[in-house]
Amino acid sequence: MDKRPHALVTGASSGIGAAIIERLLRDGWRVTGISRRAGRFDNPAFTHLALDLNDVDTIASAVAAIAPTALVHAAGLLKVGPLGSLDHDDGAAMWRLHVDVAGRLADALAPRLPRGGRIVFIGSRTASGAAGRGQYAATKAALVALARSWASELAPRGITVNVVAPAATETPMLKDPTRANVAPKLPPIGRFIQPEEVAAAVAFLLSGEAAAITGQQLVICGGSSL
Repeated sequence: MDKRPHALVTGASSGIGAAIIERLLRDGWRVTGISRRAGRFDNPAFTHLALDLNDVDTIASAVAAIAPTALVHAAGLLKVGPLGSLDHDDGAAMWRLHVDVAGRLADALAPRLPRGGRIVFIGSRTASGAAGRGQYAATKAALVALARSWASELAPRGITVNVVAPAATETPMLKDPTRANVAPKLPPIGRFIQPEEVAAAVAFLLSGEAAAITGQQLVICGGSSL
């Protein structure tokens, strides 16, 4: 029986999700990565689960046979627009991927998490509000509310629930031409956050040393919140 810890990570094919998987594999985890496209990981400890998370009704059955040590929901979508020209379909899509999927995964997996299990959501510094990104910010703020609520529920089992909230991170999403009218702001440290830095924070929150940290949002912003 494989006694290594096992993480289920969404958004496996690129960006922050891929960086998290790379870090966890290096740290000795087994990882099941969820994405539509296969990940780039040539590692016997990695398993790819091809799943379109937008098809929310298939999620529970797709993960029914998985009993991980940790859940990391890193899949994300960014659509921008100011009041007066909001695309409500975009807003619904972000809510579905960020919030509804988080709820469905946690609802399916939390009963099977072992004592000391972990749940981490990838949020955003913009959860506190950002011009032109209201719909996106609202979905990320909702993740904080979910994390705090579920942290209270799961604390008696030693299971922690936290949010890692980076500022603009150097991923394909940062270069998405659809956000050209709301350009990312360079943090005061003079560069964008690196996916590996987010992955390091996630790895810590999944570790035994972080057992007393729950219901929290860790902001990685390079000084943007100052």
